Amino acid sequence: MDLVDQLSPDDVPIPEIVITLAAGQDAELVWRNELGGLTYRIGSTIVKWNPRQSGVDLRREHERLKWISTRHPAPRVVSAGADDRAQWLVTAALPGETAVSDSWRARPTEALRAIAAGLRAIHAISPVGMPSGWTTQSWVSAEPPSLGPRPSVDDPVVVHGDACAPNTLISEEGEWSGNVDFGDLAIGDRWADLAVASLSLDWNYGEGLQDRFFEAYGIERDEERIRYYRSLWHLGS
Repeated sequence: MDLVDQLSPDDVPIPEIVITLAAGQDAELVWRNELGGLTYRIGSTIVKWNPRQSGVDLRREHERLKWISTRHPAPRVVSAGADDRAQWLVTAALPGETAVSDSWRARPTEALRAIAAGLRAIHAISPVGMPSGWTTQSWVSAEPPSLGPRPSVDDPVVVHGDACAPNTLISEEGEWSGNVDFGDLAIGDRWADLAVASLSLDWNYGEGLQDRFFEAYGIERDEERIRYYRSLWHLGS
């Protein structure tokens, strides 16, 4: 859900650290999540600000971005910080706009193709050098007894970990241009991404697009893995 669509920027006080980082430039609110996290564009940078009570640790994303941004179109870290109220992360802005902007919601077929292209690119990254502890920290590795046996992972890949549509960026020409929000980067089953990405199409564009998404990615539906990873994601979110 894009909460900026429902809120005027005037309704959201700008955190003091964001004002300081802006140094007189405009701080444009581009995203607000349901946990109170705020994302601003300041010139050619993006500032993510999360209150400590949100439970989101931006240090995780900071570490993962340093790894993934040398291998994939992902935000390059500029700086980071924290105080007793919040954490913040400053990155270089990537080209393109979110796949759930008004313009791409009106062109869902092109958007889903871009989302599929971005996930294919992530899943093709060599996992060599990724710290093993990251996977154990991600929801994708959890095995709650309530879900029964985990489907076998025959072809482990680098997975985004939060493959919802808003985390894909699309160029003006309709091409995938990058991905954001890598706090749950891990090695695992590609269906951990595909199950969540396809579900998010329903939320952001309306139902009826999932099969076209799988076709664009180049894979057949796997109902067992779709059910398992959607249930696991809901438990971890």
